Amino acid sequence: MQIQEKLRVKIAFKSLNSSKKMVQIVNSCDGFEALEASDTGYVHLFVIELGQSPEKDLDLIKNMTMSGEVGEVFLTSDYADPGILMQAMRLGVKEFIPQPFDEGDVRQALERFKDRCLKSKSQPVAKQGKIISIFGSKGGVGTTTVAVNLAVALKKAKGLRSIALLDMNTLFGEIPLFLEIAPKFHWGEITKNIERLDETFLSNILTTHRSGIQVLPSPAYLNGHVRPTPEIMVRLLAVMQRMFDFVIIDAGQSTNDTSLKVMEITNYLLLVTILSLPCLANTNKLLKSLTDLGYVSAERIKLVLNRYVKNSEISLKDAEVGLGRGLFCSIPNDYTASMAAINNGKPILEIAPKSEIAKSFLDLAECLTTTPADKNGKRKSLFFGK
Repeated sequence: MQIQEKLRVKIAFKSLNSSKKMVQIVNSCDGFEALEASDTGYVHLFVIELGQSPEKDLDLIKNMTMSGEVGEVFLTSDYADPGILMQAMRLGVKEFIPQPFDEGDVRQALERFKDRCLKSKSQPVAKQGKIISIFGSKGGVGTTTVAVNLAVALKKAKGLRSIALLDMNTLFGEIPLFLEIAPKFHWGEITKNIERLDETFLSNILTTHRSGIQVLPSPAYLNGHVRPTPEIMVRLLAVMQRMFDFVIIDAGQSTNDTSLKVMEITNYLLLVTILSLPCLANTNKLLKSLTDLGYVSAERIKLVLNRYVKNSEISLKDAEVGLGRGLFCSIPNDYTASMAAINNGKPILEIAPKSEIAKSFLDLAECLTTTPADKNGKRKSLFFGK
């Protein structure tokens, strides 16, 4: 077996100088890549420095390993308390690197880790799927429409084989109605069986739509299931990232702890708005709140203008000035096609494949899957009728 992708290494050090040195060593080793602190997603190796509060560091290690966010953990410290080391070993820590660390020792530890990956049949991360959350600036702006049709459009994109659609509307989610499916299971099965969660278990409870996307809906009624906690969502999304190229989340409008945690680990947050003064005002407040409080960095938030009508009383330029940033894309208003799709339980791309609204979802999918090399070419406009 050969490792075709670089092993992703995240470094959490208290000392800036030690962190820089470790980053340099990791990046100089063949087959390894040191990640930026802001990078999200699955990590093959997590190297953490023990601080003045070892209990907190051990709790962090425990949470990350239980959630499936990391493959292995290395511990480093300038002291070696036998009790702490024993606890760390029980949590799955594979290597201890004493400080000040020797470059040769670090390289040897990394090579041992690489050898374990080569020998393991369950090599970390066959995929590193992207998470895209669709969040409404207020109720009724069309988050489910955007989520469902973006998922179907991504499935049609060249080279993408696996798309998951997750409904985080924790009460009465509507995705099954939009896709005319009758799921046997929902995410309540995960909350009550979290210890069993792995790729096999998740595959057995997902529902396959005829488009090929895999759907995990919310419960259809009040049934006493435990709501997904932040810890459960971290673990679930880590598994889904390993299984799918893209995980699309219909996040609704909730800003509870679980929703905020999902925002933290999402790759792109598509914030859906419309050209109305109350909605734009609310969008502005959300943008400021999410970025100022550090839940989502500004560059990861993409503003999606839904139900766009040319020559509206509020222009695109007015909206962008008021929001203090550019709109990422617009989806034209097409009441006839949208309602026909919903009432027939079919995606817009199926019920009106040649319409401008269908084209807008295909273009949005293409934009989200554009590689850095592709971006050197001319960028297609995502604003219809502008």
